[in-house]
Amino acid sequence: MAHFEAPAELGRVWTMSRSQVYAVLKRLELQGLIRGRPMRGQDAPDRVQYSVTAAGRRQLEGWLLESEPSASVRSIRVEFISKLHVAERLGRSPDPIIGRQRSGCRRHLRVLQAAREEATSATERRSLDFVIGQLRAAISWLDEISVTSPVGGDV
Repeated sequence: MAHFEAPAELGRVWTMSRSQVYAVLKRLELQGLIRGRPMRGQDAPDRVQYSVTAAGRRQLEGWLLESEPSASVRSIRVEFISKLHVAERLGRSPDPIIGRQRSGCRRHLRVLQAAREEATSATERRSLDFVIGQLRAAISWLDEISVTSPVGGDV
């Protein structure tokens, strides 16, 4: 919970209640991605300590190095920044994650620009212009963080 509440961690990215976190932990455990172990508390209530399983590690690696990440602004703001946070926590280089995101955004930009050329109404053109502007800003930001990102080990 501390990571989802602290602005310096994921607090500005995710809004999750304690009950949502517990529901996600249960679902991950049922899927075999994490394993819970009850821990007795001396001066605190009993709790469950979770660890990632081998299947969970494989799933995490696949998520971090997703070959076709979404280019939507919401996905970049939530999922992409979360990937960078996880990579940082694991001491890994963000460069492969940033590179894949930038490539996906550039591919999507080309699709949107082609759609813009084919647009038949002012409303469609305005809508596409707005999304193209957002995507260009995202690509510019990705270029900037690629240059300034600290380099760790490989993802």
